[in-house]
Amino acid sequence: MPELPDIVVYIQALEKRILGQTLERVQISSPFLLRTVTPPLNSVEAKKVVGLRRLGKRVCVGLEGDLWIVLHLMIAGRLHWHEGKAKELKPRSKTLAALQFPSGTLSLTEAGSQRRASLHLVQGEQGLRSLDPGGAEIFDIDVDQFREILQSANHTLKRSLTDPRLLSGIGNAYSDEILFQARLSPIKLTQKLTPEEIERLFTCAKSELTRWTETLQENSGAKFPEKVTAFRPEMAVHGKYQQPCPRCGTKIQRIRYAANETNYCPTCQTGGKLLADRSLSRLLREDWPKTLEELEGLKAGPQPRS
Repeated sequence: MPELPDIVVYIQALEKRILGQTLERVQISSPFLLRTVTPPLNSVEAKKVVGLRRLGKRVCVGLEGDLWIVLHLMIAGRLHWHEGKAKELKPRSKTLAALQFPSGTLSLTEAGSQRRASLHLVQGEQGLRSLDPGGAEIFDIDVDQFREILQSANHTLKRSLTDPRLLSGIGNAYSDEILFQARLSPIKLTQKLTPEEIERLFTCAKSELTRWTETLQENSGAKFPEKVTAFRPEMAVHGKYQQPCPRCGTKIQRIRYAANETNYCPTCQTGGKLLADRSLSRLLREDWPKTLEELEGLKAGPQPRS
């Protein structure tokens, strides 16, 4: 799912292409995409784009009349820019929406068969607030506010960092990278954090999000960002299962839950302990390895008796 750095770069690219442009036509090929009834979708046509902003992991396009098109890409949705007019969209097309401007066409595609991406059309700030989960912007708070937010409940760090009601725009991929840089276990409970750990986590969260935003800006350059992915070769741990940790060389491990996975270095983050994968640990119970040495022993198979 595109997260804060990806959405920021999307918005910067769109500002260069559609800010001040008139939205000439909107096409939607999937009935599942549009999630609102009022205002009607055709009310945005012939309106000029007057602003763009990020709302968590959403891209918001502001138009005359205080109308806002809000796009949530979810996991598999991606934005694309094409010069020229949009083609007629066919039902069940991979392209779910096309917004045509004099300067070109912004399209939304979604890979796979599940339709999770959404388009909301809302009126004014109140309409935007209705879509806002309420999480704080990491760059708008200080470390004391960060501490208060994290410790408002006793959850794991992974859950708290990715909860949009607590913090805005951080998801599965960048939370892995933040926790790696902060040398903290993803399952450590927030109310068990020391003041030093909280300050380190706060600093790493801001520096990692800034670094990745700058990296993505550099990678896309003047082009529209087409290679938006949660798995990048420059990442330290996310998507790097069984690859060596760039800091200590230990093999990266992971735990899975539903469609998500958490990647971590056992040496740098958990004191050498393996975190229990929910599905496998249910099966293995007391046989689940607790350390890297035990895990390697399982992989090696039974040893011959002397």
